Amino acid sequence: MSKIEEVKVNLEAGKTKLIKGLVQEALDEGSKAEDILQAMIDSMGVVGDKFSTGEIFVPEMLIAAKAMSRGVEVLKPHLASGASTSLGTCIIGTVAGDLHDIGKNLVSMMMESTGFKMVDLGVDVPADKFVEAVKANENVKIVACSALLTTTMAALKKTVETLKESGLKGFKIMVGGAPVTAEFAASIGADAYTPDAGSAAVKAKELATA
Repeated sequence: MSKIEEVKVNLEAGKTKLIKGLVQEALDEGSKAEDILQAMIDSMGVVGDKFSTGEIFVPEMLIAAKAMSRGVEVLKPHLASGASTSLGTCIIGTVAGDLHDIGKNLVSMMMESTGFKMVDLGVDVPADKFVEAVKANENVKIVACSALLTTTMAALKKTVETLKESGLKGFKIMVGGAPVTAEFAASIGADAYTPDAGSAAVKAKELATA
């Protein structure tokens, strides 16, 4: 088994303590940081699928995410030297009335590892706070809003409307979360909807470089 394969297997198994060493070994063997990162993103995709189908639950998902962040720590210095830090800023937060942050944290980690500077507003974020964050930060390319409750979809709609009405330009609005669909995202005027963290990172990069 190659070192990259070992990274994938151990990440999926949530072996947090082993990941840093394995990532370093893969680098020492000559694997590219980008390839190792892609392998870890693929593994998180597998973990996400297992979570979606009920094979694993939130604790396992969190452990895998923690393992991924440990691996990313090792890769960061090797990624920062390339063009991967120039995708711009992404503002991310869970909308007002919603206290869920697992999905948001996964998306944030994925986007950061793709090359975005992340500004995480946390949970229960009012619409105008998203607007303030766009004004306060340079080169904002993406605003990512998360809603995990059916009851907070109205807050998601309000957040998108407030951002659109702010007159601020140059960024795209992405939405996601368990009750959100592509149809709902389109109906509230969001620029993109993605079902999971892996596809969110891919889509954000597409939007930022379009």
